[in-house]
Amino acid sequence: MLKKWLMCLLVSFCVIAPMASQATDTEYQMPSPAIASVVDAKLLPTNVLSPDGAWMALLDRSRVLSLKDLAKPEVGLAGIRFNPDTRIKTTTRLYDTLEFKHVQTGSIIPLNQLPEGKIAFPSWSSNSQYLAFVVAGDKVSTLWLYDVKTRKLQQLSELALNAFITEPYEWLQDSSAIVAAVASNHSKTPPEAEKAKLKPVIQESKGEKAPVRTYQNLLQTPHDEALFKFYGQTQLVKLTLDGRVQGIGPALIISDYAVSPDATNLLIAMIDEPFSYQVPYKRFPTVWQIWGMRGHPLYELARVPLAETIPQGFDSVQAGRREFQWRADKGATVIWAEAQDGGSMKAQVPFHDYLYSISAPFRREPELFAKMEWRFSHIDWADDNVALLSEWRFQDRHVRTHVISPRNADENRVLFSERSYNDSYKDPGSFVMTYNDLGSKVVKLVGGRYMYLVADGASAQGKQPYLARYDIKTNDVNKVWQSEAPYYERVVSVLDDEGMQFITLRESATEQPNYFLRNLADSSITQLTRYDHPYPDFIGVTKEVIKYTREDGTQLSGTLYLPAGYTKEKGPLPVLMWAYPLEFKDKAVASQMRESPYEFNYIGFWGPMPYLSKGIAVFDDPKMPIVGEGDSQPNDSFIPQLVSSAKAAVDTLVERGIADKNRIAIAGHSYGAFMVANLLAHSDLFKTGIARSGAYNRSLTPFGFQGEERDFWQAQTIYSQMSPFFNADKIDEPLLLIHGKEDPNSGTFPMQSERMYAALNGLGKTARLVMLPEEGHGYKARESIMHVLWEQERWLDKYLMPEGVNNDQPTKAVMEIPVIQNQE
Repeated sequence: MLKKWLMCLLVSFCVIAPMASQATDTEYQMPSPAIASVVDAKLLPTNVLSPDGAWMALLDRSRVLSLKDLAKPEVGLAGIRFNPDTRIKTTTRLYDTLEFKHVQTGSIIPLNQLPEGKIAFPSWSSNSQYLAFVVAGDKVSTLWLYDVKTRKLQQLSELALNAFITEPYEWLQDSSAIVAAVASNHSKTPPEAEKAKLKPVIQESKGEKAPVRTYQNLLQTPHDEALFKFYGQTQLVKLTLDGRVQGIGPALIISDYAVSPDATNLLIAMIDEPFSYQVPYKRFPTVWQIWGMRGHPLYELARVPLAETIPQGFDSVQAGRREFQWRADKGATVIWAEAQDGGSMKAQVPFHDYLYSISAPFRREPELFAKMEWRFSHIDWADDNVALLSEWRFQDRHVRTHVISPRNADENRVLFSERSYNDSYKDPGSFVMTYNDLGSKVVKLVGGRYMYLVADGASAQGKQPYLARYDIKTNDVNKVWQSEAPYYERVVSVLDDEGMQFITLRESATEQPNYFLRNLADSSITQLTRYDHPYPDFIGVTKEVIKYTREDGTQLSGTLYLPAGYTKEKGPLPVLMWAYPLEFKDKAVASQMRESPYEFNYIGFWGPMPYLSKGIAVFDDPKMPIVGEGDSQPNDSFIPQLVSSAKAAVDTLVERGIADKNRIAIAGHSYGAFMVANLLAHSDLFKTGIARSGAYNRSLTPFGFQGEERDFWQAQTIYSQMSPFFNADKIDEPLLLIHGKEDPNSGTFPMQSERMYAALNGLGKTARLVMLPEEGHGYKARESIMHVLWEQERWLDKYLMPEGVNNDQPTKAVMEIPVIQNQE
């Protein structure tokens, strides 16, 4: 330390801080075998059911990627991260295998002839004969088609698809062809950043308020703009099922496109300049037009300007026309919303949104379709007589839905549902969909009177999913079927008009999920799949949903998992709690139970469950509601409510004799990490904490975060009080910080963890920072995930477990090293 002080005298300025010890274990590590087995456990296949319910397309995917896969080329532009070769976003779900299962006969058709690559974007034709999908190879993404009738697989086109901004393709509703988005510049070399063309990057404020959240991967230079133009260039084509190609219009930067239900027109959104360095592409200038199927413009809907100055508020929107869509029940009718309040819900007006429509041949003036007192949310179309119109507002977190007649949407509306969108007990569920005569997806309407609802069935007893029939004429909802103990079973698809036959996904606390076919007519149930238990090392783990009360009377709950073979006679256990705060405007809604005691014991690597193998009890998702009733906002009392919720959870576990109060750890990811740091700063309830990919300094997210609408200058005290960075001196417990080095999530820049660690280090606190190469907000590479599990296991061994207990030395896997810093 003296030598360091003397060196400081030789320079003009130097900050003296306790010396951090650089970790020596800087290779990727492996956790203990039982924990590692969770990472490689087989996932339940994704089921894409054909519209007629006859075929299940079952797609397998790996839980994790390799670090080599993760290190493939990646570019971040205008708020998007994508692979420049395949032109697919990095957030796209990719599958390894595909097979088809016939629902009635059980016959299986494996698809073994596919080329090397990943499967993405599976989609059935409306006639249920074809499944289209993309095969993403190393250098290109192409479109493929499987015919379940002829059992024929074909590559529909060798053209390179572009899913950089838009979806890569869309079926014509009559199943006759596909409109695809082709990467115009795929074979060309992207523009290079030439030094001769370098110039200053200049941004200028014009004196207008422009509150913008902290986005990542934005354009930053003229070279970025050139790249955005290059990768965004898209040529739409029509592909017939025999492989013929017809170009549609010129190559443009297309941000959205949709085929009309009668397959005669296209709704097109084209990005225009000037681009922005402040907001992502969705807020760039955009021209909306209606085209014929050969690309000739028929009608210009709007020229939407650059949106850097949207009014403050979560339900605020850009002034002018927005949210264009085809009416699903009509051949070619476009509908859109238009704010009547300048875009701000704070304006006092009788109607905040109007909806307008225009129909082919698009030669008449638009017609007023409906007036909305709140902000437009969405429409579920059934037919020309029935639709469901939904609106919402953020002020009280309310959403409501009316049954309307599209012939006259403002007359004789029937209120179907009104509730807080956080109110699970009043959630009516989702309407069952089907395909109409045009081949367009609409609400299933039987006899012009009945519709079906699939709901979670949340209640004080836990979730009990059900199928219900809604009667439009009486406005009554009657349950047709409901899941019964000891199973947690939910409807996947309704197969008939009477609601008597449907496919479900059923599980119990000890039985892994499988698909079943139910027939209420004869009370039969047929098992369609037989997947093995994915976690043999965790068989015997017990589960209990616990209810308890916070000191202000708010009812809380959480799910307690106990290691296999544990009995209370063995005494209190170390406990790992994993939580995430949520905001509410109603204490009763905040108290609702949102779990089911009969759900399968899912042992994911993402959360706390793997550590049951070490004899640690897990209290998963103990509720941490932040309530702001009336005129108060939830964050006005964030810290006391957070600490009170945590104390109630700890007290409950200690009183039950489950927890050793001196050996409880708190952990969380993202906003949960923010919670962890605040609980360590403002309480002494926990022995240690694990915080992953969090934000700790709210002055770095000055225009809002999570559910906070006020900016830093309007609520400076709130921002300061809620920032654990400002309270780092109060953290007395060891804190493990983990973050992906390429985190693109709004607000959780990697710098947040780096600065938090620097503060703890400078204050002489005990902390460890792990920065994961190539990783984003969620971690994907097997090597990264194994290392995270090892870091967490070793941390819990060191600070939670009795000395000498469960301190097995994990094996090492030498790879590209994560960046680790230690301060003890």
